[in-house]
Amino acid sequence: MEPTQLPFIPVIIIGGGFSGLIMGAQLKRKLSFEDYVIYERAPDIGGTWSANKYPGCGVDIPALFYSLSFAPNPDFNNFFPEQPEILAYIKATAAKFGVDKRTKLNTNWDGAVWQESTKTWTVRLSDTQTGETFTQECRVLISAKGALVNPNPCTIPGVESFAGPVVHTARWTPDLNLEGKDVVVIGNGCSAAQVVPAISSDAKTVHQFSRSPQFFLPRPNPALGPVAKWIFRYVPFVQSSIRALIFHIFEYTVGQMYLSDRGERHRRRWKALSDWYVERTAPEEYWDILKPKYLIGCKRRVFDPGYLASLKKENVSLTNEPITRIDETGVLTESGKHYPADVIVLATGFEMSSFNIDLVGRDGVTPKEHWAKFGGVEAYKSVACAPFPNFFFLYGPNSSTGHTSVIFAVESVVELVLKVVRPVIKGQVTDVAVKLEYEQEFSAVQQKALSERVWVDCKSWYRDPETGWNGTLYPWTMYTLWRQTRWPTMDAWAFGDKIKQD
Repeated sequence: MEPTQLPFIPVIIIGGGFSGLIMGAQLKRKLSFEDYVIYERAPDIGGTWSANKYPGCGVDIPALFYSLSFAPNPDFNNFFPEQPEILAYIKATAAKFGVDKRTKLNTNWDGAVWQESTKTWTVRLSDTQTGETFTQECRVLISAKGALVNPNPCTIPGVESFAGPVVHTARWTPDLNLEGKDVVVIGNGCSAAQVVPAISSDAKTVHQFSRSPQFFLPRPNPALGPVAKWIFRYVPFVQSSIRALIFHIFEYTVGQMYLSDRGERHRRRWKALSDWYVERTAPEEYWDILKPKYLIGCKRRVFDPGYLASLKKENVSLTNEPITRIDETGVLTESGKHYPADVIVLATGFEMSSFNIDLVGRDGVTPKEHWAKFGGVEAYKSVACAPFPNFFFLYGPNSSTGHTSVIFAVESVVELVLKVVRPVIKGQVTDVAVKLEYEQEFSAVQQKALSERVWVDCKSWYRDPETGWNGTLYPWTMYTLWRQTRWPTMDAWAFGDKIKQD
């Protein structure tokens, strides 16, 4: 059956999370442009915050900073709110800027092909509920796909034989009842640190299996009561000043990422704080399991939401003994010990598959072919690759941060996209693409910078496990990103033919 041809639309945005919201809102605010559509594969907007609904799910960045600079929210109930509040904020902001009305849900992006003759993209789409397929032409195609959505699959032998539910934190269902159950939690990153204390009150037992230790830091979470909300709403500059202060505090922590004497001093201080906090808060029997041997900064630090204290509960236990097999009634470890389980919770992270895209650009080039020439995934300023005109990443290669709010990073790259795509959207030129020589130069400089950061010797999802290529993290400060995106090098961009104005 031939796909249904949808009417031409100037701009298609893929992804209805924070990135898609920011792009849609800024098109309206800064270019007075609303002739776009957002395609979201899930049944609701929100991206990461719609997919992740496990108990205890919340932000690890203060909400006054983990929110949009142009849409502050004075009504957060806590400094670090949980998932329902963040999702409600996303939905309210989408409604405020009309983004919700421009979003089509349950629609998957299957791929796109550049048409040189018309200077447009032919985009392939499918309905996730009916399987019906579509194609649609657009002038500008923007990928706002997130990263923390697709769970890592469980590869432990025997998992298929387990009699009870096996649920990843990103696939949590509200009908999952843990009351009086024996629960095994596999993993000990940010998700595990949130879910373990949240379920420990209901579950009969919680046995957690740690794969590698994390650096834990204290996370005070004061309530924001009526007085604070009134001040944020009515007293000028208070909320923005606190936001700026948080920004600068997190910027200070980037020093620990540098392989330098200054970076070493930073790491010693932060490690001392983490060790002190673990010894002050967690049972002594778990200290060796909880304290990492690798450099701080190799993985994202965990701001403790009550996890370490929950390890003192009689029904909670922690081990780093490897699991060898899952059977019908629980898990078996290397020593032969069997841990009974009614439910297995996987807090095992996510597939970093945002860049596994079916895209065909100029001269039939695919991203895989293009990136093979560099050694790994990359993009000029995280947003563009030369063979793909009028195509932009918002949460692209090397756009993640190891120390601060990704919302700030996405807002910054959206600023860059708006500046270079404006002539295309306004109908002044047919297309725009980054020049290959600028992309090559930027990639080389970026990889050199990454080789001088702690991640160069780390084993984490930041780096390709086979090649060591780091296509995930931005190696500089967010101030550097802000400056690069607000005053871009326009000579780096090749603009297509001018369009005659009537």
